[in-house]
Amino acid sequence: MRTYCGQCEARLATQANDEEAKERIAAKWRVEYGNPACDVAYVTCDGCRAFGGRLGGHCLECEIRACGVGRGLANCGCCEEFEACEKLGSFLKAVPFVRATLDEIRASRQNTQ
Repeated sequence: MRTYCGQCEARLATQANDEEAKERIAAKWRVEYGNPACDVAYVTCDGCRAFGGRLGGHCLECEIRACGVGRGLANCGCCEEFEACEKLGSFLKAVPFVRATLDEIRASRQNTQ
């Protein structure tokens, strides 16, 4: 739900094999995202860029993930079409806090180029 794996609480808990944390995250996300079906399997994730292994939620169906993987990008913040992306635009309306993370990534990339 974060689009940047390094800050995603579900991925971090998965990597730490912390089942209690995943239970807490699932309970939080059931409320936060209005998803009563959110369970430990939903929050078990090795990251959106993973091609196999554990992909949480709807990762295998996510068109934003498929686009980024298809373009070989670390995340949407690295995409030249970021500002005009219709797929990402609707997602950012649902989870606006993600824009700040992606803006930081974009700024740091521009500073290193």
